Amino acid sequence: MKMDSELLLSPAVCLAEEEEADMSDWNLPLAFMKKRHSEKIEGSKALAQSWRMKDRMKTVSVALVLCLNVGVDPPDVVKTSPCARLECWIDPLSMSPQKALETIGANLQKQYENWQPRARYKQSLDPTVDEVKKLCTSLRRNAKEERVLFHYNGHGVPRPTVNGEIWVFNKNYTQYIPLSVYDLQTWMGSPSIFVYDCSNAGIIVKSFKQFALQREQELEVAAINPNHPLAQMPLPPSMKNCIQLAACEASELLPMNPDLPADLFTSCLTTPIKIALRWFCMQKSAKLVPGVTLDLIEKIPGRLNDRRTPLGELNWIFTAITDTIAWNVLPRDLFQKLFRQDLLVASLFRNFLLAERIMRSYNCTPVSSPRLPPTYMHAMWQAWDLAVDICLSQLPTIIEEGTAFRHSPFFAEQLTAFQVWLTMGVENRNPPEQLPIVLQVLLSQVHRLRALDLLGRFLDLGPWAVSLALSVGIFPYVLKLLQSSARELRPLLVFIWAKILAVDSSCQADLVKDNGHKYFLSVLADPYMPAEHRTMAVFILAVIVNSYTTGQEACLQGNLIAICLEQLSDPHPLLRQWVAICLGRIWQNFDSARWCGVRDSAHEKLYSLLSDPIPEVRCAAVFALGTFVGNSAERTDHSTTIDHNVAMMLAQLINDGSPVVRKELVVALSHLVVQYESNFCTVALQFMEEEKNYAVPSPANTLEPGNLTPVRDSPAIPRLRSVNSYTNIRAATTARNLNKSLQNLNLNEEGGPVAFSPGNLSTSSSASSTLGSPDNDEYILSFETIDKMRRVSSYSSLNSLIGVSFNSVYTQIWRVLLHLAADPFPEVSDLAMKVLNSIAYKATMNARPQRILDSGSLTQSAPASPTSKVAHIHQAGGSPPMPSASSSSLTNEVPKPPTRGGEQPPTRPPYTPTLGGQAPHSHQFPRTRKMFDKGPSGSEQAGDDADDPGGHKAYMNANLSTGLCDWSAKYFAQPVMKIPEEHDVESQVRKEREWRFLRNARVRKQSQRITQRGVTRLDDQIFINRNPGVPSVVKFHPFNPCIAVADKDSICFWDWEKAERLDYFYNGNPRYTRITAMEYLNGHDYSLLLTATDDGALRIWKNFADQRNPEMVTAWQGLSDMLPTTRGQPSSSAHSLARRVSIYLDRSKGQGGAGMVVDWEQETGLLMTSGDVRVIRIWDTEREMKVQDIPTGADSCVTSLSCDSQRSLIAAGLGDGSVRLYDRRMGANECRVMTYREHSSWVVKAHLQKQTDGKIISVSVDGDVRFFELRSPDSVNVLQTVKGLTALDIHPQANLFACGSMNQFIAVYNSNGDVISNIKYYDGFMGQRIGAISCLAFHPYWPHLAVGSNDYYMSIYSAEKRLR
Repeated sequence: MKMDSELLLSPAVCLAEEEEADMSDWNLPLAFMKKRHSEKIEGSKALAQSWRMKDRMKTVSVALVLCLNVGVDPPDVVKTSPCARLECWIDPLSMSPQKALETIGANLQKQYENWQPRARYKQSLDPTVDEVKKLCTSLRRNAKEERVLFHYNGHGVPRPTVNGEIWVFNKNYTQYIPLSVYDLQTWMGSPSIFVYDCSNAGIIVKSFKQFALQREQELEVAAINPNHPLAQMPLPPSMKNCIQLAACEASELLPMNPDLPADLFTSCLTTPIKIALRWFCMQKSAKLVPGVTLDLIEKIPGRLNDRRTPLGELNWIFTAITDTIAWNVLPRDLFQKLFRQDLLVASLFRNFLLAERIMRSYNCTPVSSPRLPPTYMHAMWQAWDLAVDICLSQLPTIIEEGTAFRHSPFFAEQLTAFQVWLTMGVENRNPPEQLPIVLQVLLSQVHRLRALDLLGRFLDLGPWAVSLALSVGIFPYVLKLLQSSARELRPLLVFIWAKILAVDSSCQADLVKDNGHKYFLSVLADPYMPAEHRTMAVFILAVIVNSYTTGQEACLQGNLIAICLEQLSDPHPLLRQWVAICLGRIWQNFDSARWCGVRDSAHEKLYSLLSDPIPEVRCAAVFALGTFVGNSAERTDHSTTIDHNVAMMLAQLINDGSPVVRKELVVALSHLVVQYESNFCTVALQFMEEEKNYAVPSPANTLEPGNLTPVRDSPAIPRLRSVNSYTNIRAATTARNLNKSLQNLNLNEEGGPVAFSPGNLSTSSSASSTLGSPDNDEYILSFETIDKMRRVSSYSSLNSLIGVSFNSVYTQIWRVLLHLAADPFPEVSDLAMKVLNSIAYKATMNARPQRILDSGSLTQSAPASPTSKVAHIHQAGGSPPMPSASSSSLTNEVPKPPTRGGEQPPTRPPYTPTLGGQAPHSHQFPRTRKMFDKGPSGSEQAGDDADDPGGHKAYMNANLSTGLCDWSAKYFAQPVMKIPEEHDVESQVRKEREWRFLRNARVRKQSQRITQRGVTRLDDQIFINRNPGVPSVVKFHPFNPCIAVADKDSICFWDWEKAERLDYFYNGNPRYTRITAMEYLNGHDYSLLLTATDDGALRIWKNFADQRNPEMVTAWQGLSDMLPTTRGQPSSSAHSLARRVSIYLDRSKGQGGAGMVVDWEQETGLLMTSGDVRVIRIWDTEREMKVQDIPTGADSCVTSLSCDSQRSLIAAGLGDGSVRLYDRRMGANECRVMTYREHSSWVVKAHLQKQTDGKIISVSVDGDVRFFELRSPDSVNVLQTVKGLTALDIHPQANLFACGSMNQFIAVYNSNGDVISNIKYYDGFMGQRIGAISCLAFHPYWPHLAVGSNDYYMSIYSAEKRLR
């Protein structure tokens, strides 16, 4: 054998077979692995969006102060000869000094006007101190809070002083007069921008900062001490918002090179292209461009603002490059402030980057405040040089021969670079440098389509990419593009907008303001648009109408409702989902939209989605119908009727397989409850009254005479690790006195609205995890009470109370909520508990007369136990202590003495006037909505009302919600184009999966080799351990060495190779139920565990038996109407005793029901369920819906199910001894194809072999094993085994079956009926005798048999060692 195992591990052997096995695993579908199962249903955390400029600014006034004194050089600078002369491209010596000064001033103004034509310009040529003061103060006065620019040219005066002074003139130009920067600050105020073009300009920047600091301190002093002399003076303005640009550092002189203008800094800031081209020509490298001279540069054709001309294109490229450099080098907030807040400031700073590059080449370092990191060496400057080179090289031929201008390839190349970044990059890397260029390209029609496509691909990388794009300033561009009528842009724009709105929904307002919603309405209404683009369009519209009245009105006028209704039946599920969400949002708290929906019978059209195969679509439909009834406008008979119809349609989803849908259902019904609060209070009081008068004590506080299960000792406490979705049941392990089956509610799912007639309501049982949850002390109705309500409320009394036709709706919905409060999925039950308690609270507060209110009785601390708690609340709030026998005057007002109370016969239910004392008949019900006045929302009334029961966080707000819409919106924020990880061949997920599938193939192969040799003995005990509880179901994992052992309400996992316990956790089922079946789902891959309990609830767990916390993936009521009686047990009290008798008792005595039995088909994703019911119910786990009910046609319970997906057959063993075969492809009446009645008693197991000609093997309590051919009516073989059979299993591969007996032994047989092993004693333990067998199971592949017995021990037996 050793040889064999080594061979098996070498991959070369029999690869073909192994690959075949692999393929079969790859093709198996996975159940419950969708996003809705793996993540929390909530939106993503909103990123703080900093891209929106809170304070957009304009520079409205400009002061141009020129101190040139043409012809007189200042004494402190010795100029070279020749020297730089040009000021604003004018030689001052070429005309008279005065004319030169005026021309230079006019020219400077023109240069600035190119950047900001709308500002007020004031020149001050060779001024005095007073002139400067007058100029500055008047500009500030007119500018108010906007920005003012102060441009200072000091080429004709001495350099600035260390004391912080610049120089101007006296009246008759005989002296230079110093002007303190402190005064300048005072006159200019803030916000301002200062440009200094003079030598040593850095000194001014330093002084400016010192003075600004001094001002801050003065402001602080004045603020602290009002009597200080500083506080008496007018307060100096703060200089926080001031920007400065200076031509050079404090110790530097301006360059004097005669080829350059004297005001080089001003030229760079105001005529950047001109100076950049001149400077380019002055470099040595320019010789490489033949025929280009400084004269030629003057002749470049075109206008700066026309992008189709050479000059305009260069300007455009220059803008793109400087913007890009800034975006890549500056911190984001500084970039926003300098390059996006103010057009003129942005232009000056872009040009400042050029000034830094050019002036540094002449040993001058321009200075700015706020300071920028150095940019003169940035790589993008090379792209600029190339663009200039390409443009200039064409010049001679263009000018001389008039050839056409070839456009620069710059933008196309940058887009390619961006594309390379997108396709080649890794996840976490620096953002792409080209992003600002993509923005510029959107301006050009030539590249627009490509740019939008790449932009969309970038935004698809995730929310961070969207935030980056918004911070670059993409928003106004894509908003403007919505005015374009080009059809080819539609898909791209819709995609981009969906990405933006998924990350920042505040853009809804901008869209409506610019009529952008019309664009998306036309996309949605266009039948030729692919479904995914219409989906994005409807998502965008759903964001526009989300809690935004202007958006709702605009879209209503745009006919959104009709457009949406047309698409409800679209084959694309995501589109159906978002159409429903969009409808739900447009009429949320917006009555005209609701009435528009009524006219189009929108609610009726939405009904079809309630049975949609996709759970998220059903959810969205429930959401839409919920907001439809949750409207707060005035009520009319018509609207009330509609609400009732919608409510009854919704109530049919009570047993939907998806908890997401049921949570949405609770919220939808809560809207109805808020709407008709007074009516629900009436119903609630009635239910509470009945529950209180009901004499039977709650079973929770009675001893259980029938419970023979031994009391657990210390190892029995399940490992209480917090379980994500299940934290609140942890406490319930100790307080497991949850209530008995909830027998009063089942909304039979077949018959549409008819289902609600009292006759159709049969029992349903399940329970909630809410008991023992931390909030529980704050509930008025504990779980116990709610449960009791379901058991006691009788229809007759309620109907006599109130006119059936009208009020039955409220009673029905109250029952639905009671049922949902007992949902097996904790989040659903918690929500329903909140709704019920909020109404109970309202009802008791409204009903209680004033004196009780004043006594504060509800604030006494309640005893901890749930049952006594309930009693205490009732004495306080259930009904007022009154002389009358029944609580008759439950009104809102201060009570009048009871008038009719005494006359009422005690047998009749109390008559309960609603608000204001009207009689509650349909035509008199108050139509107006009673708002949650001082409602239980906790926040409003945290501390001001001593009468409230402690803390209201347990009650619902008027606006409960589930986060479904935000969670659905996450889809658009996440990458759509990326290959999902599981399809990526290199991903870890994929590698782990490959490893698992290889392991599976190996297990199948090795075990097959053993079983083919034949197993002659099966008594080698390879594992034994004491389980924390009495094992009731055992289940081997098909491929791991792991076994799950369930006791009554917890599950223990053991590693049978290492003999160690892996996990033990509480299943969360109520105390009066037990786990009766378990299945591994997705055993071949990512395993989940399904547990079924005898109240019909199914729960699915993940993350068990490893180091993580077990989490509930989903849970639902698989069978809603488990019958409480099995054969011969008509009375429920006798039955409850019988059910609690330990499960290993002899079933032939008719005690202990079959519980719930299940069979799982991995290939089809179908789950067959049955038990103490008259149907076999089939669930489709992909759709999370019931797909079929097959009537068993028998009057007893189903005890065993076995299905074969190839042949669509189901074999069922029944409690009356019959074995029935069903073909699920046939209709309900003819699907039972065979009935075998050869057993005389309870069938323990019926097994349908999976081969094409597989037989049925069935065994009854009496130990007779019968083999049936499917087509012949009689058994083909009968074997007699042990009597008193309690458990049996059949090995699917090895043709073995094992029987466990209550007489404390196990017998293993082969297919001929020969006993190959008889096990009576444990190994070791001084040969201790095995206990009565409670359960046993074979491994699906290995020849292993697991046995659980009622002495708590769990053992595993296997074939002899030499075989293994």
